[in-house]
Amino acid sequence: MIELDAVSKWYDLPRGGRHHVYRDLSLALPARTNIGILGRNGAGKSTLIRMLAGIDPPSAGEIRCQGRISPPIGVSGGLSSWLTGSENARFVCRIFGDSAEVMARRLAFIKEFAQLDQYFEQPIRTYSSGMRARFGFAVSMAFDYDYYLIDEVTAVGDERFRRRANAMFASKRGVAGILLVSHNVESLREQCQVGLHIRDGEAHYFDDIEDAIRAYRKDNR
Repeated sequence: MIELDAVSKWYDLPRGGRHHVYRDLSLALPARTNIGILGRNGAGKSTLIRMLAGIDPPSAGEIRCQGRISPPIGVSGGLSSWLTGSENARFVCRIFGDSAEVMARRLAFIKEFAQLDQYFEQPIRTYSSGMRARFGFAVSMAFDYDYYLIDEVTAVGDERFRRRANAMFASKRGVAGILLVSHNVESLREQCQVGLHIRDGEAHYFDDIEDAIRAYRKDNR
């Protein structure tokens, strides 16, 4: 379970004052459950994902987690743009302490799943935004986490990639939890059982993804 206890997040403004994204947010997110995250642009969806990943800590309050959380999938932070895809992937494998045999299997999976072909041996800075997102997705899916944080990654791939990504989501169901940020209601309906609707600095949890979708659509009328 992931627990947020009185979490606030704000950013100081250049001319003084603060912009508050969240105020005193308390929330419990279940384990081994696919959670769809909905909200208008600027509502704070990506901020929540970054806080859960530990990239952007809360300004106040505490986040507790039982289990391992992936880096935000769909965000290329943590990758060196000057290294090749292969070199970046090898670096992550070394962090996890992989043997040569395990590393070889992971590298083959990452290259094939991300559909990079010869670009796997090219610097990340030469990749398109879609290639970067696919590469980041493949790297994260090559490792086992208790929670996968996914931010709109399926929007940047072609139909083949989306089918494979959805199949990967299905394979994790009941084994790990997936927190999926998307404006694609049909994708959320297909992949998620429960939902989180973010609005006006608050996050409303729904036990049924359909109820979260209805709240989101009402907010966008």
